[in-house]
Amino acid sequence: MKTESSGPLVSIITVNYNSTEVTVDLLRSIQRLAFTSWEVIVVDNASREDPTARLRAVEPQVRVIVSPVNLGFSGGNNLGIRAAKGEYLFLVNNDTELTEGLIEGLLDVFRRHPDAGMACPKFHFFYHPEIIEYAGYNALNVWKGSCTMVGNKERDEGQYDREGVTNFAHGGAMMVPAAVVKAVGEMPECYFLYYEELDWSEMLKRRGFRIYYQPRSLIYHKESMSVGRKSLIKTYYHCRNRILFMRRNVGPVALTAFTLYFIFFTIPKNSLLFAVRREWDHFKAFWRGIFWNLSHYGIKK
Repeated sequence: MKTESSGPLVSIITVNYNSTEVTVDLLRSIQRLAFTSWEVIVVDNASREDPTARLRAVEPQVRVIVSPVNLGFSGGNNLGIRAAKGEYLFLVNNDTELTEGLIEGLLDVFRRHPDAGMACPKFHFFYHPEIIEYAGYNALNVWKGSCTMVGNKERDEGQYDREGVTNFAHGGAMMVPAAVVKAVGEMPECYFLYYEELDWSEMLKRRGFRIYYQPRSLIYHKESMSVGRKSLIKTYYHCRNRILFMRRNVGPVALTAFTLYFIFFTIPKNSLLFAVRREWDHFKAFWRGIFWNLSHYGIKK
């Protein structure tokens, strides 16, 4: 735990899964920060090898929690949240690197906005550092059951350098006060992977909190390194959790609109694409995501 600088203690929480060297890069970026009132918690989600020794060789004060089972993104983060001592929790993907002033910018959101329940930095792609990944989220498209990132794949020319309220948090880096987590609850674990931060955002908003985008804070993201750009896991959970998110978070009119769109457009389109490409494993994963929702009702957590 570093406490050299003044300021509230920030618990930096990340989840590692078979990507120790990527996590090492994150730790090194944390060490370069001028802000030093932090603790770092790494939750290992049942990787093939225990990363504790390698991580402590880089950052001796890191707290490593090794889970005997893979708890998924939300479960892993929640395990870290329960162990955290900080007044503020900064949940960050291990495939990111922090920049100077990031923590201070996010903390400033909470100092100036009493209604802030969560704050997210601006994201740039690590391998294309001049290109924006995230500058906030657009509103939910109730037909598609998805939302798009503001500024995604645009060159950053300062066009999104205005701090303000956004619709959803980016799960790759989000700061939340510990008091808000206590009031609202932990991240929902029914998703395992994908959509959980969107659901958590809705939980916060229902309790009267707002989500802020802070452009003065910048993070670089090595997008999708642990799962891969095209994987069966991604196909399955994107389908499964897209439906689950809508079931949990929209009213009957919006849910009906989404259901009709999904049945008459999404299912035929995706099934045809997978069939034409002869991607039968993805075809099956997509349909497994649908059938999971047909057999699981009353999901509360």
